[in-house]
Amino acid sequence: MVMERHFDDELSGLKTDLIKMASLVEESIYKAVQALKDRNKELAEEVVEMDSRIDEMENIIEENAIELLALRQPMAADLRFVTTGMRINAELERIADLTVNIAQRAIEISDEPLLKPMIDIPKLSEIARKMVKGAIDSFVDRDEKLAREIILTDPQANMLKAAVQKELIGYMTRDGSTAARAVPLILSARHLERICDHATNIAEDVIYMVQAKVVKHRKLDNGE
Repeated sequence: MVMERHFDDELSGLKTDLIKMASLVEESIYKAVQALKDRNKELAEEVVEMDSRIDEMENIIEENAIELLALRQPMAADLRFVTTGMRINAELERIADLTVNIAQRAIEISDEPLLKPMIDIPKLSEIARKMVKGAIDSFVDRDEKLAREIILTDPQANMLKAAVQKELIGYMTRDGSTAARAVPLILSARHLERICDHATNIAEDVIYMVQAKVVKHRKLDNGE
């Protein structure tokens, strides 16, 4: 019984660590886009510095999860929980790398005037942050319904990214001199869309954890 309680505490610790890491990642998304919007080089550099903390957390979480698998040899639902936690850990690290990419784009244009008022990229950023938070919440609460809602949000992010790209390409087509300011914004929108993809991956992993049912590469609708 004591061993079972200790194992439960270890599982709870894994969950807590992932929540902390996700919180840093969400903050990194916000700061990176704010730096882009405000052409704030210092804020962008904060995002780059935060990445080292996130990388360190990823290593610790991975080591703890591997130790759990090796020493506890969990079965069934517990095994799915630990392996899902490991996959989420990797997805969060990839998201953090994408926020660094956005921060680097912000640094590139920090001394340039904005090409246009930035409206759609902050909207895309908000979708990305909500998807990441929702995906992590679905993991913490083992909430399959919320995970499915996250997956169904992804097309909205794809459409918004496409709209940003189309508009900025239009600027470059009309005036080639705008390319130096437009391309970093196009890349930033692409990075945000990829963040949404990683949040979708997390949500798909949660459904597998809860239902032992693989939904990757399958069309998902509200009735499924």
